[in-house]
Amino acid sequence: MKLICFSFSEMGGRLGESLEDLKEYSIVHYRSRELDGGIRLAVKRAWEKYDGIIFISATGIATRLIAPYIEHKTKDPAIIVIDDLGRYVISLLSGHIGGANEIASYIGMEIGGLPIVTTASDARGFQSIDIFAKENGYHMENMKSITRLTSMMVDGKKIGFYSEDRPTLDYPSLEILESLEDIDDIDGLIIVSSERLMVDIPYTNLVPKNINIGIGCRKDMEGDRIITAIEEVLSELNISNKAIKSIGTVEIKKYEQGIIDTARYYDCPLKIFTIEDIKVVEDRFEKSQFVKDTIGVYSVAEPCAYLLGGEFISMKTKHNGITISITKEARNG
Repeated sequence: MKLICFSFSEMGGRLGESLEDLKEYSIVHYRSRELDGGIRLAVKRAWEKYDGIIFISATGIATRLIAPYIEHKTKDPAIIVIDDLGRYVISLLSGHIGGANEIASYIGMEIGGLPIVTTASDARGFQSIDIFAKENGYHMENMKSITRLTSMMVDGKKIGFYSEDRPTLDYPSLEILESLEDIDDIDGLIIVSSERLMVDIPYTNLVPKNINIGIGCRKDMEGDRIITAIEEVLSELNISNKAIKSIGTVEIKKYEQGIIDTARYYDCPLKIFTIEDIKVVEDRFEKSQFVKDTIGVYSVAEPCAYLLGGEFISMKTKHNGITISITKEARNG
């Protein structure tokens, strides 16, 4: 994480300089009186550029400086405030998703200050839903539902947990469910699944990245058309597009801009397989002599999806010059 530190006094300046030597984070330090354009302009720029901002100051100064830029906890940088004697290290904003709690705890340990963390889950000693999601790489579908479930957890309510993955949330009143039919005696539900599942009690969806997609297409196929084809298949399967882990295709297609754009759109790796890779497994799948005559193997989408890993949930679908195959990986751990 890239952090920036602003100090406002001589003692604060010396403390800020010492933070630059910490190894866990990349920290740059500026004394407020030495900033070109002043501290307000510097904070505005830092808000977009850095993962976190450290103020060695009073909390009031920090609060007034950041107030114009606060948007949402999924977007705001971590904000930490340290008094200039280094006695207290306060996690002020974006404690969980932004990492302010973790940063404050680390800095407090390193400088001998007391970390001040006020988030309710931490105070009660259980794992928050957003930290659990962040640690396991799950997409959080709806932050309002997470806030509601977290409030229920703070009040000690019984929370169900239904997951197609291995990790389990650390919460004392958690009930592991094998089926979504077993929700009669719980107050809320956490669902970890690539499927878009719904229930009639308060719930939240966390989406693991466990979907792999093999793609074959005609030359110069537009990315928008490939994305549309993928969305159609995922919709039929009731799968969230946030579950896409990787996309694969054959080496002959590695410069196809449409496929490159598709991987970029889904923010996932594009894995390129060689002709030799595909020949090893192509006998498992339906063969096309036309494809063989064109690129040297009998098929592309199915072998690529297979090589990416997982079990097939959609063997092969054709969409006007585009072929899509989808696999789903089993539980981790």
